[in-house]
Amino acid sequence: MIDASDLIAELRHIGIREFAGVPCSYLTPLINRIASGPASGYIRVTQEGEALAFAAGAWLAGATTAVIAQNSGLGNMVNPLTSLTHPAQIPVPLIITWRGEPGRPDEPQHQLLGAIMLDLLGLMRVGHAVLPPDLGAARRVLAGAQAAMDTSQLPYALILRQGVLADEPISERPPPVPVTARTTRPAGPPGPRPSRTDALDCLLSCVTEDTAVISTTGHTSRELFTLADRPQHFYLVGAMGLAAALGLGVARHTRRTVVVIDGDGAALMRLGVFAVIGAYPAVNFVHVLLDNQVHGSTGGQFTLSAQVQWGVIAAACGYAQVHECADLAGFSAAMTAAQASGGPALLHLPIQPGSPAGLGRPAVGPATAARRFREFVTGAVR
Repeated sequence: MIDASDLIAELRHIGIREFAGVPCSYLTPLINRIASGPASGYIRVTQEGEALAFAAGAWLAGATTAVIAQNSGLGNMVNPLTSLTHPAQIPVPLIITWRGEPGRPDEPQHQLLGAIMLDLLGLMRVGHAVLPPDLGAARRVLAGAQAAMDTSQLPYALILRQGVLADEPISERPPPVPVTARTTRPAGPPGPRPSRTDALDCLLSCVTEDTAVISTTGHTSRELFTLADRPQHFYLVGAMGLAAALGLGVARHTRRTVVVIDGDGAALMRLGVFAVIGAYPAVNFVHVLLDNQVHGSTGGQFTLSAQVQWGVIAAACGYAQVHECADLAGFSAAMTAAQASGGPALLHLPIQPGSPAGLGRPAVGPATAARRFREFVTGAVR
């Protein structure tokens, strides 16, 4: 049996300073020790896919965050493991519990996943090893995990069995009380909605050379690439809905302003991340929501955005600034305000559906885009 504090010390030895995830009873000692420390490195998220995207963002900013999760959470991580960290080649350490381990009694909902977990990790090309209950042996496994990630540039899972960690009391500080958002709204009636291209062009004119920009999947990234391909851009070609979680991971580990360009369909997929952004406020985080109320990349099918009050959600979740924009002039003014004072900030801009004809795709591959973006973010700020 290993003391959680000893395991944390070994994890810090291989560069892990922060943990993001969702609790499991097998993880209780580890979470209790992290959350009760003098400088908590535990990021509470609403589901495991968010944790993986957040950790990928931390890597893009030069930091290492481990994802901690029950193995049932692998279901929530399948998409970002296969469409974000694999194509972008982002090595994220995972600590996954083995509920439903064959030969050990457990609840019925864990039996199938427990039986297929190792095969599932293998199918997703995630290297893995069982964490032994002896500290010396665990140290060697951790060194092997680090070496594997250095070689493969892909995630690696450390599998935690029941009873490996000794019990640990908890003295966890409560989450912060949300701030009252500063909200701006249009003074007059809305005019014609701008196109996405015009909105992106306006955004590009408002950001500085030191600003990191992350764009969501589909036509948003394709249009941004067409307008301007820059090292400070990261195009999220997969993992729909996780641009904001990725951006928060970047923002918490850099002094640069981080602008996330989101879409209404994508944001609706991961509404829980709004609470995470409010709970871990990054003053350099600007969340732009371009809302055309359709899934534009798949033919223009309606989303549910028309019934959603985006500004109300952001304010309730703890964003420091909320800007409801009606046109490009208001959007430009909001971009200036959001970058000048503390965030996180939400800028909601209704736009027209549609994209330019013959729209191309980013010619830079995800792994190349990730590494040039990481080099940009970790470089000197002018």
